[in-house]
Amino acid sequence: MTDAVTPPLPPPPPSDGLPDQEPAVTPADIRDGAAVALLVGVSGALLALLWVWLAPRVQYVANGPAVFLKNTEGESRIGADGTFFLLSLGLGALSALAVFLWRRRGGVALVVGLTVGACFAALLGWRMGLWLGPGSDIAAAAAKAGQGVPFDAPMQLLAYGVLLGWPMAAAFVHLCLTAAFGPRDPAPDAPPEGTYPPPHVHADARPPQG
Repeated sequence: MTDAVTPPLPPPPPSDGLPDQEPAVTPADIRDGAAVALLVGVSGALLALLWVWLAPRVQYVANGPAVFLKNTEGESRIGADGTFFLLSLGLGALSALAVFLWRRRGGVALVVGLTVGACFAALLGWRMGLWLGPGSDIAAAAAKAGQGVPFDAPMQLLAYGVLLGWPMAAAFVHLCLTAAFGPRDPAPDAPPEGTYPPPHVHADARPPQG
């Protein structure tokens, strides 16, 4: 007479009723990202106005047919770059805060839209600032001012790297806000009690006794 040995149970078949997972980027996310890119890009006009208003001016003086800097040791040229950079950082932080308050959940499309819009805003602020500032025709400005009379030089950026201030600040501040105050993912469900397969499956099979 022999003892019965329970054969190992086969693994359970995969369930066909799993809930459908949402895609990482939905059409609504793309629409929100495009709206953010458009609104942030248009706000570059504010950067242009502030840059023309707050940047220190470089002045020239006409002496005969030649034109010279009024103050050869001044730091106005560097100051214009610094003013543009600081304004870009501030506006980048404000735009990131506005986007976060509008959509706290964040998302890839939202961050991409914010970064692309910030790049366009920096370019718009630079080119529009050149247009709003003094004219680029120095000879005409010197003739209009007269001999020995200082006149403002055109707006100019010497370090083009400052154009990255807005997108870098926007992406960094938005990342920090999302990490600190964004919604948290739900905790994973606890595993069910018990073990599989049952303990008797692991029982040692004893050889049949004659």
